[in-house]
Amino acid sequence: MSSVAFTPDPEVTPDEVAPAVRTRADRVKRRLTSPWATIAALVIAVVWTIPTFGLLLSSFRPADQIQTTGWWTFFSDPQLTLANYSEVLFSSSASSPQLGEYFVNSLAIAIPGTLIPLVLACLAAYAFAWVKFKGSSTLFVIVFALQIVPLQMALIPLLQLFVTFLQPFQTALHEAVPFISERQYLPVWIAHAIFGLPLAIFLLHNFISAIPADVIEAARVDGAGHGQIFFRIILPLAMPAIASFAIFQFLWVWNDLLVALVFSTGTPDTAPLTQRLAELAGSRGENWERLTAGAFVSLIIPLIVFFSLQRYFVRGLLAGSAKG
Repeated sequence: MSSVAFTPDPEVTPDEVAPAVRTRADRVKRRLTSPWATIAALVIAVVWTIPTFGLLLSSFRPADQIQTTGWWTFFSDPQLTLANYSEVLFSSSASSPQLGEYFVNSLAIAIPGTLIPLVLACLAAYAFAWVKFKGSSTLFVIVFALQIVPLQMALIPLLQLFVTFLQPFQTALHEAVPFISERQYLPVWIAHAIFGLPLAIFLLHNFISAIPADVIEAARVDGAGHGQIFFRIILPLAMPAIASFAIFQFLWVWNDLLVALVFSTGTPDTAPLTQRLAELAGSRGENWERLTAGAFVSLIIPLIVFFSLQRYFVRGLLAGSAKG
């Protein structure tokens, strides 16, 4: 039996042995990171920003200029004024009341409307992920399916429940604590919490359940209970997901108009900023320079919230995309 020794060809390099054709994912990645893709993204961003930029210029233009010319004529005939912002922020007329009180109402609605579902969702997500009980899987599927139910279908039944069960409680609370006055935010808080809980539980459950089981088991071996595990392990590790949902929920509650119209009293004591902005437009859309100024006033708080939690938001979006 003879054997033939194999001698590698010295002219063949390892790069030539490797496949010459890239995979589909590599080709897509290469195209998306190409200079042409970057230029296309910049063009789309500029085009997307043009309407917002036009509204910003309109909010600083005099009313007569807005009604007679387009915002692009500003570059040929620049005229700036702060009258629109002054009228929206400081006017006390019936047609253009101050937005300060509505601004406070929006804060009073958005902050609890974000914290209440966030706290409940964190507890529920931990229970679904690490507390084994009978029917947990079925109950989680039901909670997940609640996201499919349109919000509009639940408005009237929920309002009837509030009138039946919540109104007597509010009356008794007002008699016991008179300084609460007419600021009845409780129905709006509960409504936003109910509508935000299914998505919050689903997102936080996916993040919390991805925490390595060895970490939880090690804590149990050391004698930690569910409370210690939740506050000392789960909350710090789940902070990116919590911050991500907090941003989404806060922006949704802050920009909401439908729930506020249904569950608030409609008076300046409880009406949010969005309700007053809708009224600024008028019945025929007249004096919309006030609306542009009021819209940019309402952007202040969402921008502060987003930029302050931006680093957690990015981490929350990337969480679970890669392991290791």
